[in-house]
Amino acid sequence: MGSLFGLMFGLGLVLIWRAGRGAPRRVRISSRPRGGPSRLLAEAGFARVTPGRLVAGCMATGAVGFVVALAVSHAVVLAVGFGGIAGWAPVGWLQHRRRQRSVERRQLWPDAVDNLASAVRAGMGLAEALGQLADRGPEPLRPAFAGFAEDYRATGRFGDCLDRLKAELADPVADRLIESLRITREVGGSDIGRLLRTLSQFLRDDARTRAELETRQGWTVNAARLAVAAPWILLALLSLRPATAAAYDSSAGVAVLAIGATVCLLAYRLMLRIARLPVDQRVLQ
Repeated sequence: MGSLFGLMFGLGLVLIWRAGRGAPRRVRISSRPRGGPSRLLAEAGFARVTPGRLVAGCMATGAVGFVVALAVSHAVVLAVGFGGIAGWAPVGWLQHRRRQRSVERRQLWPDAVDNLASAVRAGMGLAEALGQLADRGPEPLRPAFAGFAEDYRATGRFGDCLDRLKAELADPVADRLIESLRITREVGGSDIGRLLRTLSQFLRDDARTRAELETRQGWTVNAARLAVAAPWILLALLSLRPATAAAYDSSAGVAVLAIGATVCLLAYRLMLRIARLPVDQRVLQ
């Protein structure tokens, strides 16, 4: 009997020790840096990819672009230029993925908020209402809410689970929704159903207006992008001729390429700034 008691006591100590070790790990996940590459990766849907891997990927694509351009043109200057463009390609793809993901989620959030409001109106607790979105919510959002449900069942810490959910979603609408639920949980409130219905209607109106504006200006933005890319496409075609490529492999060629790259970059940034629509900022991180 004493041996059994000692075994159970030791097993309890081991479980307590393992539970204590697990808590800091969750805090580290929810407190990842929110700026720069980490934020870009999170908002593009790759929160588990480290900035170091992104840098390594950029270096790899840049090296491949440099080698291919050097093999084709035999001009170091052109190879460096196209290697730089290839090295920026992963970042550009992530930015495109972030914009695409934002547009997709803008259409999904009204249904998710309506689902949550229905669950609250049916008498579910906030944690249970969030967890049921793993089964009844929009398909692309289900994995994040499934992770929240598992996290809450394992720990029972509502605030920490909300932090991890917010880091996983990395969305300004999710930030506002989660902080509203946190305040409701901490201080109480009987108007959460009305708040959720108002938020759902606001999100639908905003998505409809933004879609109309983006459709109208889409052809202008695409034409501007083509205008910026056209000189470099032409340069890539001309570099197939050894005589043309050799002309750029000089100090004058370097100056021409540097001036052209600067003008294209400034024009592209100016175009983006003029055509940019107001976007929600994640001020509640």
